[in-house]
Amino acid sequence: MSMTEQTQGKYLYAVINAAGPASFETKGIGGRGDLVHTITEGQVSAVVSDSPMIEYDNTRRNMMAHTLVLEEVMQRFVMLPVRFGTIAPDVQTIATKVLRGRYDELTLLLEQMRGRVELGLKASWHDGVIFPEIIAENTAIRTLRDSLVGRSAERTHFDRVRLGELIAQAMERKRTSDEQLIHDRLRGFVHKTRLNKTIGEQMVINAAYLVEQPVEPELDAAIRAMDAELGGRFRFKYVGPVPPYNFVNIVVNWS
Repeated sequence: MSMTEQTQGKYLYAVINAAGPASFETKGIGGRGDLVHTITEGQVSAVVSDSPMIEYDNTRRNMMAHTLVLEEVMQRFVMLPVRFGTIAPDVQTIATKVLRGRYDELTLLLEQMRGRVELGLKASWHDGVIFPEIIAENTAIRTLRDSLVGRSAERTHFDRVRLGELIAQAMERKRTSDEQLIHDRLRGFVHKTRLNKTIGEQMVINAAYLVEQPVEPELDAAIRAMDAELGGRFRFKYVGPVPPYNFVNIVVNWS
């Protein structure tokens, strides 16, 4: 079946605080150049584009197309992101199931997001920083490590396993304390925090912050100050504002 023969629907990107029609310059997902526009009920609108009723793969191209639409939308409206890959069969289904059927929920969530932005912070230890700290601070680990010098791997197998376990435990304690250190420095500037799973051994914190827009410059300054003071231990990656995926992500079931 060709693209033109496929059943057509509406790809849903977000719900916004718009009481009338709006259109956007960013082209819709799928590479067809579809116009991104709105479907409105009362004081809320769904941001959509035409799309065949297909399942979009989580490719970088598709995810980027979805995200670029949201990034334009958030410049003009309070926005609630909708889960990637959500496609409705028609306009009426969106109006009935989403905009009218969940109107009170959506207006409440939009009000909660008003005047707030999401910012992301990742902090990782620099290579070669943590292991020397652990050795210097832990007598038991240092003693066990030194006892292995000059002895064969076969005869010290269990001691080496134990050393690995002790180092892993010490590293986790370090991660917890450093995460708390960073969190304590920033908590006064943040309305809400979500701590996501860290990736790899070096990452200490993978956080999303919901921040009042007037406070954003203060958070920026606090992170710059922390980088200036602690940049010898940590590598910081600070991004945003970004669509508030970590604090609201609308999931729609059409059945």
